[in-house]
Amino acid sequence: MDYKELCFQVQNIAHSTGNFIRGEQKKITEKNIEIKSVASLVTYVDKTAEKQIVDALKELLPEAGFVAEEGTAESNNEKYTWFVDPLDGTTNYLHGLAPHSVSIALAEGNELVLGVVYEIGADEMFYSWKGGPAYCNEEIIETAKRSKSEDTLIATGFPYYDFDKVDEYIGAMKELMQSTRGIRRFGSAAIDLCYVADGRFDAFYEHALHAWDVAAGVFILQQAGGKTTDFSGGDNWLFGGEIVSASNAYFPEFFGIVNKYLGEK
Repeated sequence: MDYKELCFQVQNIAHSTGNFIRGEQKKITEKNIEIKSVASLVTYVDKTAEKQIVDALKELLPEAGFVAEEGTAESNNEKYTWFVDPLDGTTNYLHGLAPHSVSIALAEGNELVLGVVYEIGADEMFYSWKGGPAYCNEEIIETAKRSKSEDTLIATGFPYYDFDKVDEYIGAMKELMQSTRGIRRFGSAAIDLCYVADGRFDAFYEHALHAWDVAAGVFILQQAGGKTTDFSGGDNWLFGGEIVSASNAYFPEFFGIVNKYLGEK
């Protein structure tokens, strides 16, 4: 498998879908919005974009399965699995805010081997493949080298359907507010992870995310020199709904803070 060539083909798909999403933004009205829950929204744009992506990926790799947010296609233990979020940051998109992104990752067995995240508003393409560096718009990116909380900027997201750990989550946030340069909540986990990969943020944590939210961003971050675990330091971050990501330089200190509040007791 030529992952590098496949990665460039996936970028073309992400860019084309991003153009469609951008073009539809001003056409959407309230009657087009379906409510999954109070803070979880979906429109025909999400569904159409996902179908476009899935159809195109099937042509590239017919034998692959899918884990996709809107359920366009499914995985049945195939050798290859695509993780697709056609519009990460739907609420931002509907309110005319950035960022919002297309996120696509590929796994071979249990190993992620390719990731593409396209931030539509800024026209930034983040990507990497197994054996290659991480890029943003053809420029190699790396995580920041800052190692102390007082020098760092942190990204997070707020739980929007699973509030079981909200008190612990806020506890970690309070400590980070007091010990870092600040916390940002942008509303697209895929972009948060890419910004850590590019050294704009130093770390990211969130609870109750899905595999399609994080697969591509985590792979790009890892290729850029970052680390990801679940809240207890294990590897159940893809399907476990817990994620702690940071540069290698800052990960030990950051993980210690998050684990203190959100790790298994």
